[in-house]
Amino acid sequence: AALNLREIWQFRDLLTTLASRDVKLRYRQTSLGVIWVLLQPLMAAGIFSFVFGRVAGLKSPGVPYFVFTYAGMLGWGAFSGTLSKTSSCLVGNAQLVSKVFFPRLVLPISTVFSTLIDFGIALLMMFALMIINGVHPSFALLTLPFWMLLMLMLAMGIGLLASAMMVSYRDVSYILPVLTSFLMYGSPVAYSVTSVMTKLPVKYHFFYMLNPLASLLEGLRWSLLGSHAAPPNWGWTLYAAVAAVTVFIWGAFGFKKMERKFADVI
Repeated sequence: AALNLREIWQFRDLLTTLASRDVKLRYRQTSLGVIWVLLQPLMAAGIFSFVFGRVAGLKSPGVPYFVFTYAGMLGWGAFSGTLSKTSSCLVGNAQLVSKVFFPRLVLPISTVFSTLIDFGIALLMMFALMIINGVHPSFALLTLPFWMLLMLMLAMGIGLLASAMMVSYRDVSYILPVLTSFLMYGSPVAYSVTSVMTKLPVKYHFFYMLNPLASLLEGLRWSLLGSHAAPPNWGWTLYAAVAAVTVFIWGAFGFKKMERKFADVI
């Protein structure tokens, strides 16, 4: 089985210890500490709102472009943070992997907790921005956990494969950040899917929507902004959900298949 939940539950103390260690190490010896969680998406949203909102002249439906972009950065931050931490968890804990027996899947799962904490803190800032700008949430906010779950599954699926491959091929650590940067600009983080459909020829719409993040990020933004954002296309949302689950299962089985050689190769 790719996911032996009983075995992971037996090592729950290790899982909790690793998760708390990741949170502590993230802010150790930093002057601003947890404020970095807010500064990163705020600065990125400011840059994107200037480039796409002012220079490119794209419009946001009924909300300041900064708030619109910050909502997209929330989803992207959760995805990219999970992918980055998951992909490097084995190499970053090489001594632990080579000397101690435990289910290796505990390492990537432990990284999700710090991502959720960061997301929760950034989400509070999102609510503050909504209050300041008079944006009222709707019942769509109840779907926020759905979009988050799918994005985390997609990120973990890719991260599990990348972490297993990185044990043998360290080139993955150089290739993945480049691909992630391309993916960010190819996903509706700082612009809407509606803007893409307006600018792109019709024949390219299908290929753009093959990116599951296109539907997931648009859905997450809609859950936060309600009527101030375009509702997701539920047909493409179903495709994105199937893709996220498939990638997660594929990543889990790939990770499990290569698990036996981790201690010898790393």
